[in-house]
Amino acid sequence: MNIVIAGGGKVGEVLCRELSIEGNDIVLIEKKPDRLERIINKNDITGLAGNGANYDNLVEAGVQNCDIFIAVTPEDEVNIIAAIIAKKLGAAYTIARVRNPEYAGHMNFVRESLGISLMINPEMEAAKDISKVIRFPEALSVEQFVNGKVSIVEVEVKSRGRLADTSLWQFRQEYGDVLVCAVARNNETFIPSGDTVLRENDRIFVTGSRKDLTRFYRKSGYKEEKIRSALIVGGGRVAYYLIRMLSELKIELKVIEINHEKAQRLSEAFPRTVIIEGDGTDQEFLKEERVDQYDSVVSLTGVDEENILISLYAASLGTKKVITKVSRTDLLRILGNVGLQSIITPKRIIASEIIRFVRSLGNTRGSNVEALFRIADNEVEALQFHVKSESKVVGVPLKRLETKQNLLVAYIIRRHKLIFPSGDDSIRAGDRVIVVTTHKTFDDIDDILK
Repeated sequence: MNIVIAGGGKVGEVLCRELSIEGNDIVLIEKKPDRLERIINKNDITGLAGNGANYDNLVEAGVQNCDIFIAVTPEDEVNIIAAIIAKKLGAAYTIARVRNPEYAGHMNFVRESLGISLMINPEMEAAKDISKVIRFPEALSVEQFVNGKVSIVEVEVKSRGRLADTSLWQFRQEYGDVLVCAVARNNETFIPSGDTVLRENDRIFVTGSRKDLTRFYRKSGYKEEKIRSALIVGGGRVAYYLIRMLSELKIELKVIEINHEKAQRLSEAFPRTVIIEGDGTDQEFLKEERVDQYDSVVSLTGVDEENILISLYAASLGTKKVITKVSRTDLLRILGNVGLQSIITPKRIIASEIIRFVRSLGNTRGSNVEALFRIADNEVEALQFHVKSESKVVGVPLKRLETKQNLLVAYIIRRHKLIFPSGDDSIRAGDRVIVVTTHKTFDDIDDILK
């Protein structure tokens, strides 16, 4: 597909890399020539230096003939204007990143009124992910399919825990309708087989219904302790959306923000929430604010290193749930496993959403991708397909399907029924199917076949 991207920041760079790897032709419009040159040198793309909302620049980039135009510059208004011009020029689909909380409550109205195909808000989506992790405190990360009917949760195999040294054959006998669909071990991630034995410190990704996962937590020794209080360090946009979401869950909140104007705005927007002006990276200050009394600590400052240090300090105090916002994931590779629990990366969340949209458009006749999540440090994809009658997988028992290696058919959703599939089950037209794989180019259920 021909795709034009306006904006070469964190999200734009991720999109250039991911979408070019998937075989799309990418043109990047970026104001700063040095940044543009660096991204072009690192990826198989072309580009031009200039304003992404400028008519002449858009024409030069070939927007009039492109399949998708994506505006992810730092300014919301520039993104909206660029998307409108691109649509008028002839772009088939347009996507705009819009981050301002003032637009958040009217996204659908603005999108429909202006003819923009998709409007996305990285900070709001990050807040949603944090909210899910707080609602499922025993999990390190949570992804949900089919309106929350099926979840993939990440848990750590604890030393001397019940899961350590358990084979997946034993796991299936013991825990029933839940499936270990991926294992992260020593910087390697793989799709397990029945012979795989879980080891302590493994991070495993388990899929199942809410009811089955609750039973799994209880039987495997994980405490499902409800989070009743949260300390948020950093009062930016993610915090703004998160306060609103956690307030609805009746969670006691305190927010620490060093900038006076930001703290004042939050205090005015949320008069029932305790907003403290201070330095959340100062351990003595955190002690004064009784950080050790909170069930969860969420680090949301604009500096990754600060977030990591705050989280490590909170973890050392025995905080039940520690959540860290990290934008530069290369830091995590350098640090290795230093005790961080749940990590949120807004640019990856949004990149996955846009990639799902692109793949669904790339295969309008087949079994479209309805949901796509990257798990296990971006090494594994979990996809939800809506199966069409023309699909080659329809009506064939799973044990007779010749599928590619490194994938699992994790769940079949048939009308309102959840099916944990065995080899004798078959996929029918109209089913929604969840596939977990290390392959990263699937846009149709038939792609699982050899």
